[in-house]
Amino acid sequence: MNRRHFLAGSAGALAGLALPAAAVAAGNAPSPRTSIAGQAGVTTLNGRSLGHRLRDGVKEFHLIAEPVRQEVAPGMVAQFWGYNGGSPGPTIEAVEGDRVRIFVTNRLPEHTTIHWHGILLPAGMDGVGGLTQPQIKPGETYVYEFTLTRSGTFMYHPHADEMVQMAQGMMGMFIVHPRRQALRAVDRDYLLMLASYKIDPGTLRPDASEMLDFNLWTFNSRTFPGIQNMVARTGERVRIRVANLTMTNHPIHLHGVHFKVTGTDGGWIPEAAQWPEVTADVAVGQIRVIEFVADAPGDWAFHCHKSHHTMGPMGHGLPNMLGVDQQAATRRIERLFPGQHYMAMGSEGMAEMQDMAAMGDMMPLPANTLPMMTGEGPFGAIEMGGMFTLLKVRDELAPGDYADPGWYRHPPGTVARPATGNDFDYLPR
Repeated sequence: MNRRHFLAGSAGALAGLALPAAAVAAGNAPSPRTSIAGQAGVTTLNGRSLGHRLRDGVKEFHLIAEPVRQEVAPGMVAQFWGYNGGSPGPTIEAVEGDRVRIFVTNRLPEHTTIHWHGILLPAGMDGVGGLTQPQIKPGETYVYEFTLTRSGTFMYHPHADEMVQMAQGMMGMFIVHPRRQALRAVDRDYLLMLASYKIDPGTLRPDASEMLDFNLWTFNSRTFPGIQNMVARTGERVRIRVANLTMTNHPIHLHGVHFKVTGTDGGWIPEAAQWPEVTADVAVGQIRVIEFVADAPGDWAFHCHKSHHTMGPMGHGLPNMLGVDQQAATRRIERLFPGQHYMAMGSEGMAEMQDMAAMGDMMPLPANTLPMMTGEGPFGAIEMGGMFTLLKVRDELAPGDYADPGWYRHPPGTVARPATGNDFDYLPR
């Protein structure tokens, strides 16, 4: 069965299925949530949910494993492997108790499978190539069918040549909503996947053999400022679901609120067992679900707290030049290479790169790569990249409005400022 045959009887229910992920959302605002049989759907940053059709009481979906070309951030694109035109693939949404039938077409140059991470199902549907099923060869379409017995937050990814295929971006999320609509209701429901890649400057494809020295740390295979912002109206209840398919853990930190960890890929956490946090560590192969009331207006940072994970491509084998005056060495090097410009850096810290960029003194970057720190805020350079985005909370935001409201307008007297002479009169001496 090919994709055209599958879509032929959809009666319009799959109208959005063929859209590439980049076509769904414009600007830096997430696309509105879909409605899943009366349930409020999730919002996938820089992505979308997968369309389906209903046939004989079964919800049918179609995933296509294929190479995809996708922007990582302005100025850099990558040649990933993904699903239905994007990495991660489109989010599958269904409801507890649904019977689902998922067609998987392989357009990769090698065999593949799909494992439904965290979902309880028959062993023959588990997607481990060679163990529970034959491999899906290039050009073949396989069918998975099972009943969703529990609500929760799950993933899908290959269990075939997975070191290569997951390293190339093959992953996606599978959300099962509770059958009772009011159960675990929130006003905004965001999700994102953590992925790491090694893409050398001037190249397009992730290095599948890399295990430690990654140079791109991404939310939904994007880095800041290519990652969409999250928005919320003041007082709304917000859920953020974070899945980790990198090779290290990530302490995910949100400014401006105290949240509770309410779920994992093993299910929902009973209310009595939930705990308050401002940072939730998401280990390899895990999902963490956090919830909070967005009660403080502002632009709040959301990021991994490993400092190198909020930076763009960088070299890890550099000498420590902090405090070293390099001017004499710079002059000698330029005498050895007449006509060439040599840029000394590192003596004042990484922030000097942003200063040089602002002054136009930065040497051109290699083709198809990113600076280590990117993005401009209302007060200047935001010295973060990689796994970084914003939660924008506003009083005036309408319910269901996902448009980016722009930068926060701070009330008078609420922005940190330089100290004046009068301030020092009150300091202890």
